[in-house]
Amino acid sequence: MKETENTETMVPQPGELDRARALLLDWYDRCGRVLPWRQSQTPYAVWVSEIMLQQTRVEAVKPYYARFLSELPDFEALAAAPKEKLLVLWEGLGYYSRVRHMQQAAQIIVSEYGGRMPREYEKVLALPGVGAYTAGAVLSFAYNLPYPAVDGNVQRVLARMCGLQEDILLPATRKKQTEFAAAFLDRERPGDFNQALIDIGATVCLPGGKGVKPKCLGCPFEGVCRAHRMGWEHLLPVRVPKTGKRDEDLTVILLRQGSRFAVRKRPEDGLLGGLYEFPNVPGRLDRAGVEAQVRKWGLTPLAIRPLREAEHVFSHLRWHMNGWMAEVEPAEPDQTLVFVTGGERRERYALPGAFSAYVPYLEEDLSGSETK
Repeated sequence: MKETENTETMVPQPGELDRARALLLDWYDRCGRVLPWRQSQTPYAVWVSEIMLQQTRVEAVKPYYARFLSELPDFEALAAAPKEKLLVLWEGLGYYSRVRHMQQAAQIIVSEYGGRMPREYEKVLALPGVGAYTAGAVLSFAYNLPYPAVDGNVQRVLARMCGLQEDILLPATRKKQTEFAAAFLDRERPGDFNQALIDIGATVCLPGGKGVKPKCLGCPFEGVCRAHRMGWEHLLPVRVPKTGKRDEDLTVILLRQGSRFAVRKRPEDGLLGGLYEFPNVPGRLDRAGVEAQVRKWGLTPLAIRPLREAEHVFSHLRWHMNGWMAEVEPAEPDQTLVFVTGGERRERYALPGAFSAYVPYLEEDLSGSETK
């Protein structure tokens, strides 16, 4: 990429911004996405949707959003909900710290603000699990207050529009983009304006790569976009790759007693804290190792068979899982293990998506499995 223009002069000028602002809102009125959380712009509904949408696809969120609001329709209900119910409602969405922070925030809102989301930016930003984007989104979408909401989609749109050649993952770059978004914001329709920028990023100004290209033709910013003018759409935004993920081997052992199978609770602190999991140990065990581990848990194995291997990727870590099924005699096992039916598990014991590859095995008949 050649720097044929000074970065400072590449920012659209006031006249261009006025035109782009009007074109964007006109585009949104015609082409904005119809989403469930846009039908109810109450502060609670907006906030729930924004927390769910963090690092999660829109289509994946839709059924969770409907179920969550049906079960917990307001701040008071969320604040008082049993923890296990929260985790079950959230099961499969991942990043479970989000729902824990939601409940903590709801409790603050109920105790300090009378069950109403405050209208002051600093008070919203101070709530657990709320960052600058979420605070701006809630206040602009629910209250139509003039705060920017800069997420990854918006960063991409603004980086291309301004021809920004700095790493957008850097805090200083995000700060610069947020300041520009605040100046660009439409003061009469800030909520719609922020939604429009997000929709442009999600449907028009696409990331690129893997055969996907941004849809510049017909974009409301086509006439002012520096990246489009310079032919840099495929080069922007700039993202300096992060360091690689750490790889870990894990042996997952499904313990079954008749129609019941074992789960155990993970420590409250750390990865997937407080959620339930299938028993597992670090490393890759063979059959003899699995049998020895089952006995360490105070159980007698009757039948052991290998299961498929699976992989789960976290933001900083990749699990390579080696699975086994072990049918065991009824006994008093290690106190960390709880044997539950499928129905009990679905109602009370939230399993993270990391173990989803092994859930189908719970319905299988072990009568034909290999003996130890």
